[in-house]
Amino acid sequence: MFERRSYRHVDWPLVGAVYLLCVIGVVMIYSTSPEVPRPGAPRLYVTQFVAMAIGTVALLVCLGIDYRSLADRSHLFYGLVLALLVYVLFFGIVRGGGRRWIPLPWFNLQPSEFMKVGLALVLARLFGESRRRTPTGHDLALAGALTAIPLVLIARQPDLGTAATLVPVLVAVAFVAGMRLRVAGILLAIAIVAAPVVWTYGLKDYQKGRVLTFLDPWRDPRGDGYQQIQAQITVGAGGRWGKGFRQGTQGQLNFLPVKHNDFIFAVLAEEHGFVGVLTVLGLYLFVVLRSLDTARVAKDRLGTLLVIGVITSFTFQVIYNVSMSAGLAPVKGLTLPLMSYGGSSVIATLAGFGLILNVRMRRFTN
Repeated sequence: MFERRSYRHVDWPLVGAVYLLCVIGVVMIYSTSPEVPRPGAPRLYVTQFVAMAIGTVALLVCLGIDYRSLADRSHLFYGLVLALLVYVLFFGIVRGGGRRWIPLPWFNLQPSEFMKVGLALVLARLFGESRRRTPTGHDLALAGALTAIPLVLIARQPDLGTAATLVPVLVAVAFVAGMRLRVAGILLAIAIVAAPVVWTYGLKDYQKGRVLTFLDPWRDPRGDGYQQIQAQITVGAGGRWGKGFRQGTQGQLNFLPVKHNDFIFAVLAEEHGFVGVLTVLGLYLFVVLRSLDTARVAKDRLGTLLVIGVITSFTFQVIYNVSMSAGLAPVKGLTLPLMSYGGSSVIATLAGFGLILNVRMRRFTN
């Protein structure tokens, strides 16, 4: 893939932090799994290990090929994921009221997770190849279209949480590329004006219920507010040191829904307390800051924008999931990257970090 001497330019501290988060995630998924699984039921932590192995292969592929070559072919990857998003709308399997997955032997593929990487690549190429300091209206319109098409397809699954992660990617890449603040202000004003229309015609009743429940979870404590109330109780139950591995009451006694996925952070807080939470958040902060440093030292504009696109999606998802677990954001189906159960999420996230490592490593090459 690449020369042996290039290994010494790999950002090993970043690699270590990323995989430490993965391992902590597997341990927490094991903690939320029943000691005696149902006959025929998959062991989730084993499936997560398989996803990590596949994700490692994806990371090595994204690391081994020059990111400039990958960006030149970004339209192919973007088009492939877009085709999968169309396919899943018609032929995907339905779970929890959403049609989001394509069944595979080891896990169910969720194409929307890979669109985060695909969009970062295609936007980096779009803005990175421009010699102008400030993106033109044509550039911004094209970037908006490239974002809007997959966003609409993902929202129709429906999966508004994953769809929402594409917007920060567009905004961050365009801003770093030189988008004027005036343009950003105009877009923000349009979003504010459009909000009532989206609320009235764009959201379904259960989605409106989640927003209202966030504002007052006790309005329906046994219905829409149940998840948010239980998550807050779980986070607060850990205290300073936590109740111990597999010793939590909320997680172990199944008071907390989807504890291995959306609310893995709440289980961490209950079992390992403030110290465990601080450790994990410190690792996430290190990963984000190290990635931003990679964007700073990148050898070209393309590399900087690519790293910004990938890490923005990652950061947004971390902040939202932690805020959701603490009751500071409405409950949405957004996983905690690298830690929550989900094969597609782990593979896509590791592939994204392969691109970040690629940019840092190749700052020493021509």
